[in-house]
Amino acid sequence: MVMTFRSKTPQVDLNTHPIQQGALQLVPESIARKYIVIPLVVADGALKVAMADPGDISTIQVLEARARMRVEPMLASSADIRSCIDRNYKKYAEIEQQFEPVESGAAAVREQEKSLAEAVAEAPAVRALDMLISEAVKHRASDIHIEPQEDALRVRYRIDGVLQDTVSLPLSAHGPLISRIKILASMNIADHRPQDGQFSLIVQNREVNIRVVTIQSMYGQMSVLRILDKSFGALELPETGMLPGPLGKYQSMLRSPFGMILLSGPTGSGKTTTLYASVNGMDHKTRNVITVEDPVEYRLRGINQIEVNPKGGVTFATGLRTILRLDPDVILVGEIRDGETAEIATQAALTGHLVLSSVHANDTVGSLFRLLDLGVGAFYLSSAVVGVVAQRMVRKVCPHCRHFTQAPAEAQLAYNKELGEDRTEFSYGKGCPACAGTGFLGRTAVFEILAVSEEIRRLLLTGASAAQIRARAREEGMVSMWRDGMLKAKTGITTPCEVVRNVYCIE
Repeated sequence: MVMTFRSKTPQVDLNTHPIQQGALQLVPESIARKYIVIPLVVADGALKVAMADPGDISTIQVLEARARMRVEPMLASSADIRSCIDRNYKKYAEIEQQFEPVESGAAAVREQEKSLAEAVAEAPAVRALDMLISEAVKHRASDIHIEPQEDALRVRYRIDGVLQDTVSLPLSAHGPLISRIKILASMNIADHRPQDGQFSLIVQNREVNIRVVTIQSMYGQMSVLRILDKSFGALELPETGMLPGPLGKYQSMLRSPFGMILLSGPTGSGKTTTLYASVNGMDHKTRNVITVEDPVEYRLRGINQIEVNPKGGVTFATGLRTILRLDPDVILVGEIRDGETAEIATQAALTGHLVLSSVHANDTVGSLFRLLDLGVGAFYLSSAVVGVVAQRMVRKVCPHCRHFTQAPAEAQLAYNKELGEDRTEFSYGKGCPACAGTGFLGRTAVFEILAVSEEIRRLLLTGASAAQIRARAREEGMVSMWRDGMLKAKTGITTPCEVVRNVYCIE
């Protein structure tokens, strides 16, 4: 019976299979050694675990009780498992071991406040932060979250848009680590009010810029580090994920000599990437392209980029006013946040300039109503706007371990309802070394592109509702983000589950 069970259990090569940091946090080293198991990865709500005896139901039950999730066993030899335990638990223990236990309580906090400058000079904090950033870059993380809890310091990475537990450090690490971050980011280490800063460093022979935010939370100061890898240049528009039809429509908008093109979506939805790709493909030799951004995330060759600096008197509004005196052809405004910026951008679009910008809205039609809410008149808005793009990010199926499997019932229903196809199996990733066992590798965007036609201009002028404008846009061929996502699931780029998870469906 055991041999039959083993023959059906997938084998794993622990010498090449990556170990997800968050998985290690679910099973303590003592339990891993006692039961000769090694947690590999958390995927699709299950913890994959390498076991010498995958048929040991009692061990699986212990692991499920500890991890509080379903366990999927994989087969590996006892020797390989023990060696893997030594390598991986030791790696993350090295970060923890940088910090010796210190006195707890208010007295320790006061003492730490007195010696913050000395604390950041301690080698443990320096080494620990270097290791955390290096691992984050290695795993393609976009953000590092450092969060004090009641009894530990939690560190998480955001990889492909999903937060993953990385390591749990002793609370004694909190003060030195936050202070080290503040020193690098040129912040006031004694000030617990919200602060922003940045610093750059070379990681794995690549220039990396780190944007830092700190704020006081219930258990102390938390910090988020946004990682911007300068080695990555701006994408070309076809690389953003636009399908051929929407891509052609958007490129036609960009050829307009004047007018406004808006991009919408929440933070982290890829708006800046699309804006950069839009201006990166323009003729920089015969056109003056100027941007005002907060912050300048990537340097674009041949484009004049201005960074918002409120302390220096440069806001989106003041920067935009100045740009209009610099003989621009194309203006990129990072974000329209207020009525003043909205008004200036609209006037610029009406006076012979092509203006690209972003707003926070759920979809394309919502973007138009957002500008109305900011005080732009319907006449000026309908005259200025050429088109609107809304987008969301979804994870891409790993091409190295792609296989067909049945999707959950909810995802099947959503797909079948949108595309009218009775389909149950879709491309999913099994999990492999290339994707760190997650089944996903990289992300792409799903888009909704609205070209503002004469009929839509008329609807705006007559005070039509969002539902009426949306219905007309669909009659004219607009593909919703929901449908665009399901079309990408159809071709195996992503999964219907990813579309359901990330895209808001407006009936």
